[in-house]
Amino acid sequence: MKRYLTIKNILITAGIIIIDLAIYLVLALLLMEYDDFYDESKGEYWSLESMTFWQKVNYICFNIWQIINLIAIVYIIYRIIKEIKNTTHNTGKRYTS
Repeated sequence: MKRYLTIKNILITAGIIIIDLAIYLVLALLLMEYDDFYDESKGEYWSLESMTFWQKVNYICFNIWQIINLIAIVYIIYRIIKEIKNTTHNTGKRYTS
């Protein structure tokens, strides 16, 4: 476990988180345009028919980015569980509560 807690890995992780949050911020700011210029005559609020082409692109990219983040979180949890299982099997000890 100590091999994961190096300065290099911590900085890489912090960089990835900052980039991820920056992408969320940009996509959210781009979606604010829809909120500012919404026209009731074009359709229901947040329906695709009431959006312009670029608003649709932003909306879809925002949702895709959420799915990518969910997949990444599930993968990280999987790797942590796998590492814990390998550690307990290699040492022969079981951690019970």
